[in-house]
Amino acid sequence: MNALKCIGSLALSFLSIASFAQKDLFESTKLPPRKGILLGANGNFDIAAGDMSNRFGNNYRIGPSLQYKTLKNWIFGVKMEFINGDKVKNRSVLFAGITDASGNFFNQDGQRIGINIYERGYMAGFEFGYVFNTSKRVSDQGIMLLTGLGFMQHKILIQDKSESIYALRGDYRKGYDHLTNGLYVEQYLGYLFMSHNGLINFHAGLDVAFGFTQGRRDFSFDTHTAGTEKRTDILVGIRGGWYLPFFKRKSEELFFE
Repeated sequence: MNALKCIGSLALSFLSIASFAQKDLFESTKLPPRKGILLGANGNFDIAAGDMSNRFGNNYRIGPSLQYKTLKNWIFGVKMEFINGDKVKNRSVLFAGITDASGNFFNQDGQRIGINIYERGYMAGFEFGYVFNTSKRVSDQGIMLLTGLGFMQHKILIQDKSESIYALRGDYRKGYDHLTNGLYVEQYLGYLFMSHNGLINFHAGLDVAFGFTQGRRDFSFDTHTAGTEKRTDILVGIRGGWYLPFFKRKSEELFFE
């Protein structure tokens, strides 16, 4: 009996989902433009270019966004993304004196130990743009062009949990992390899909970010010079995300949808 109840509940759930999908696919009336808040969760896969590629490999970014869409399809908002990567290039050069030619670390007793090295950072800023409507059914759906302006930072994260290397203890670690930050400009061209029934809302497209950054350490142990060089860090990749919209609608629209 319990099994039959479960099957019945699942069947009703599938029928409900199917009815929503059918309505969204075959709805003939065009949904008028809506205004309101778009709460987003975004992800990027980036190919490093420019000065970024000399230090790091490909990375990915994840983070939230908060945007406002007007009735005329203008979008304004803020976002924050965390930069993550596990490919740090030229380890033997960056950590000269405490690694061998292959980039392996050794403690004070001459024993090889595992030290985790990562790329870490973040990007936070404003973005604004426009949605060019291309849908015959949903006025909010179409090609989305966004421009972003903000602040970016990245560094080499060194994880020596055992604290077995004196050269990486305390503030000495800052001499190897190559902390870098500065302003960025970002351009995104994608497609925004907003379903008629409001259940499925996402975007996907191409993204490029230019970071006009500078090293922020007074001294780098690998170069034995001030780590304040100016850089152009470039990230080129694929961006996508999911939206949870909070649109202000008329009462009759809420009733029928």
